[in-house]
Parts: sequence; structure tokens; C-alpha cells
Amino acid sequence: MNYKYNCLNPIAQVGLKDLTDAYVRTENFAEADAVFVRSAKMDELAVGDNLLAVARAGAGVNNIPHAEYAKKGIVVFNTPGANANGVKELVLAAMLLASRDIVGGIDWVKANKDDPAIAKSAEKAKKAFAGTEIQGKTLGVIGLGAIGQKVANAAVALGMEVYGYDPYLSVDAAWNLSRSVKHCKNVEDIYAACDFITIHVPALDSTKGMINAESIAMMKTGVIVVNAARDALVNEKDMIDALASGKVRRYVSDFPNATTAGQKGMIVIPHLGASTEEAEDNCAVMAVKQMRDYLENGNIVNSVNYPACSLGVANKAGRLAICHKNVANMIGTFTSILGNAKVNIDAIANKSRGDFAYTLIDTDAAIPADVVEALRKSEAVVRVRVIR
Repeated sequence: MNYKYNCLNPIAQVGLKDLTDAYVRTENFAEADAVFVRSAKMDELAVGDNLLAVARAGAGVNNIPHAEYAKKGIVVFNTPGANANGVKELVLAAMLLASRDIVGGIDWVKANKDDPAIAKSAEKAKKAFAGTEIQGKTLGVIGLGAIGQKVANAAVALGMEVYGYDPYLSVDAAWNLSRSVKHCKNVEDIYAACDFITIHVPALDSTKGMINAESIAMMKTGVIVVNAARDALVNEKDMIDALASGKVRRYVSDFPNATTAGQKGMIVIPHLGASTEEAEDNCAVMAVKQMRDYLENGNIVNSVNYPACSLGVANKAGRLAICHKNVANMIGTFTSILGNAKVNIDAIANKSRGDFAYTLIDTDAAIPADVVEALRKSEAVVRVRVIR
């Protein structure tokens, strides 16, 4: 089977080279079976019945209407962890830039570049840019996913006392965390205890504006706040007020906008968190791998709108992949249709996530077209694909 794919943004060639001859690139989004994207906004793009999946070469999916796509049976993937090291390193740099006025010192050197005695002048001027070290300070990490856990562990290695908060901490993340990280049950404990606070949570209705006047009031005077996750997590006007009052010493954001750019007390970086060659390569490789596994085997790994589900390599006579609503007796419906057609089932995998579910079925014989059509007509079925 051949597939047409479209790249809405440049995708690293190290990933695209893993696509076989069965994949043909098209510049026409409307005719693509598969789409690779980074930051391009997809909300206004009209999608047809041919679009099967979208792979985001990155973690955030704010630019993709994944909830609406789920209703059409379009599986949306992201690549969590692929850019984690790049973001971690930027967060460490952000803490150093905020604790020592390195940027101010560099600007002073640029401004005095024509001074023939600049070396001597610098010895007098450098007092204005003196700062503090991060060793021995307390860091609060809000969100202990792929990035947060790397930041926490790195900070421990740098001699910081680290507190972590994540109500949805996974078992894998917990195993990867240093034993030295103190787990907080309430985010308020982070606010009260820490000299530095860094945020690593997705932008959800429950997290947007979580750093605001109320939460800032709970923080230590002179706290440094780092945001390399999403600008929506911080009420930036409240942050400006906190900087002006001295409650917050520095705010480092990786998201320039009309509110933050040029503000006193803010260090604003032009969204460089994952902008490393290594991160872009890792994201591309992971995105292509997940897309191929889905198209060729029907397996879902790292989807944001459908559950993880796998039956391994498709090597049986038949395999069906069914996107459907998460309602009762769907498995019974599928097995009845196949049973009535005398199609023997070898294996089934079924997983659900919110309002939607996904079912993979391996059979001992090829699946007749009328059986596929009967499945498509089943109530609550969104999409049926014959993998083989």
C-alpha cells in the first residue's frame, strides 16, 4: 500500500529518510494521507476523509485541533521526550542568566567596545552585574514529565535542593527521578519553599494562568521564575507587577510577545527550547517511526487523542484497525459481525481514552469487503482501516 505525505513545516531529513518507497511526498495538503508538522496552525485547514494521521515533531499540540480530529478518526501523535534534553539545557541556562546578570554584563561590553581601557573599566563596572550562585538554592519543578525530571536531576547534580510537584507522576518518571528530589503533594509547598521555580506542564484549562497574583503572593520575595513550557501558564501582567514590586527577582520566558518583550526584569528568549539540531533530529525520527507503525501495522504510540494500543507487527492473514466511540458492547458487535461471516479471530487489542476507543483485530483469513462495510455501518464506529 502506498501513502502520500505532506510536511507543513521543514522536518529533519534524518527522520524522513526512514520513509520507504511506499511513501510519496506531496505539496498538496488536501491529498495527503499523513501529515508531519511542527508549529504550523492547522485549525483552519480543511481535512478530507483521506487524512489518516498527523505527527507533531514536538511535544505541544496547541496548533492541532486534535479533539475535532478524533471525531473524524484522525490519529494525532506527538513526540514526548525527544526534545527533553534541549529544553532542560535551556532551563539551566535560564537559571544562570537570571541569577547572575550575564546579559547586562555582555550589553555593557558591547556599549563600551570603543573604550581603549575597557579591561580596566570592566573591573570597576562589573560590580553592577554581580549575582548569586545556584548551588545550595532551592528549585521547585512543577511537572515531572520527560523534561521536568531531567531538569530536576540536573539541578540535583549542580548542588541544588530540589522539590518536585506532579499529581499525575507516572511510574516510569518516578523511577527516573533522583532520590534526592523531594516530592510535594501540594503546589503551594513549591511556591513557599523555593528560590527558583520552573514550570513543565501542558497548557490546559486547569493550568492556564496558574502563575498569577495569588500564587506569586505565596512565593518567597526575590524568587526567580522560569517558563519554558507555554506562555499561557503565566499571567504576564501579574508578573510585570510582581517584578516592579520586587516580589519576583527575574522572570525568564521562552515565549516573546507584545507583553513580555523588553519588559524590565524579564529575560525573554525567542522560543529556543527545542531549537537544537539534536532535538529536531530526535523529534523527526520519532514522528516518522510512530507514523509508519500506525499506517503499516495499525499500532498507536504517543497519540494525544486516541489510546495507546498495539498488536505488534501485522503478520497474520488479516488485520483491522477500528476507531470508535467509547461505548458499551463495541467488542461484542465487532466479534459478532466477524463470527457471522465465519472469519476466525486470532487476537484482539482494545483500549479506551475519554470519549474514544481503538480496537485492533487479527484474523486467520483475509477479511471480505462486505464484512468491512458492515463494521463501518456499526453504530459508534468512526473509521475502519484494513491494514492487511
